[in-house]
Amino acid sequence: MHKSPTFIAPQLFDDPAAALAQVQHIYDSSVAFLREAMHDFVAGAEPGGARIRACYPFVRLHSRSVSRQEAGLQSRLSYGFVAGPGRFETTLTRPDLYADYYLEQFRLLLSNHDGKLEVGTSTQPIPIHFSFAEHEHVEGEMGPERRALMRDVFDLPDLTVMDDGIANGTHEPRPGEPHPLSLFTGPRVDYSLQRLRHYSGTSPDWFQNFVLFTNYQFYIDEFIKLGHAEMADPRSDYIAFVEPGNLVTRRAGLSAQAIDALGKALPRLPQMPAYHLLREDRSGITMVNIGVGPANAKTITDHIAVLRPHAWLMLGHCAGLRNGQQLGDYVLAHAYVREDHVLDEELPLWVPIPALAEIQVALEQAVADVTGVPPQELKRIMRTGTVASTDNRNWELLPDNTPQRRFSQSRAVALDMESATIAANGFRFRVPYGTLLCVSDKPLHGEIKLPGMANHFYRERVDQHLRIGIRAVELLRAGGVDQLHSRKLRSFAEVAFQ
Repeated sequence: MHKSPTFIAPQLFDDPAAALAQVQHIYDSSVAFLREAMHDFVAGAEPGGARIRACYPFVRLHSRSVSRQEAGLQSRLSYGFVAGPGRFETTLTRPDLYADYYLEQFRLLLSNHDGKLEVGTSTQPIPIHFSFAEHEHVEGEMGPERRALMRDVFDLPDLTVMDDGIANGTHEPRPGEPHPLSLFTGPRVDYSLQRLRHYSGTSPDWFQNFVLFTNYQFYIDEFIKLGHAEMADPRSDYIAFVEPGNLVTRRAGLSAQAIDALGKALPRLPQMPAYHLLREDRSGITMVNIGVGPANAKTITDHIAVLRPHAWLMLGHCAGLRNGQQLGDYVLAHAYVREDHVLDEELPLWVPIPALAEIQVALEQAVADVTGVPPQELKRIMRTGTVASTDNRNWELLPDNTPQRRFSQSRAVALDMESATIAANGFRFRVPYGTLLCVSDKPLHGEIKLPGMANHFYRERVDQHLRIGIRAVELLRAGGVDQLHSRKLRSFAEVAFQ
């Protein structure tokens, strides 16, 4: 026996805003029901043998044609349409967070296809943990015995419905099952939103549509200084700066009502702290210190991907592999050697990871703008080439120089531990990606990192490198995000939601 909220039957909509409002209504009703039931359970109420269940809203499209209605620019977009006739469906979550995103996807589907959107209550349960409000931790108020009874009363997270088969291209609908509309279902999104809070120390609500990754705290220190400088300028395009613990600094002159600020500084930093320079349209910059290694790089991008950012860029240090490079030179990756191994199961090694023209052009222009070096002379300080990523930090100590031989055969010009992972996960999750690294040592040529050398290098280069990354974001933003979501990232039967 199940105890559920009042069922909301499916309805057809030809207005994107009305469809979104119905999604919000269903979601809010389901979550309110679960929260009330959970509070009663914590207070000691007995469910009387009934199982408490509420389900996600769904959106569905019936398509009868392989063709799209031509409508100017949107007919050239790489998203917003289904691949052919059939029934397409996905479950949705957090319509408050994804309101603009859902509205755009609904609008494009209705414009590209002659039909209506169907919105209703799905049969996919919302796990009780995913119904809690941001600052709600009611399960901590229960003893272990009471907590153990939760699985008999509520639906808990079910990993069997959270896999990445759609994104990986391995999902095959069963007979009678709809085709997917989105890379991620409601439960998969909710799972990642929870993980983002844990790993980044900030709410997913603060994440912006342009993300910078780094593997050194020095870059974060500079980003923090820049963030506070922007907040001191009442003319800044950014409205707030958010640090781990959801610590909000508002722009000078901005009223307290404009941005809620409930956070406080954390006593210790999380595993991969995130910092956010906010713009009103979410086109600001999030920067994450992923630390060292491909495992962290995969973990954080697995979860940030559900936020559907417009682009993510890697800014970090690397080993220069060519004799002609100098410490402080830049490397713009146009190909990757993947010896990181963390994505071998999800994305086979025979899959190429192409460079994306829009990202490459923006990064190259940003280097010229910030350094002042004329474009025709950029080769003096920047090399474009293949970057190798390894999961072995001490690769140069392996016997017989086997890694060195492979890197030479691949024509690699630089090596790190994260860039190929971030690019490969960008390819996998259809998030435009790019890499600009800075040479901090040359182990093959006897120039290894030493404390004095490293400190001088960091002082000289980190600020400039960060400003190049921010300038690249500005160029990408000005160029229009519609141009960023490349057809290169589409599979044969791609989902409609970008």
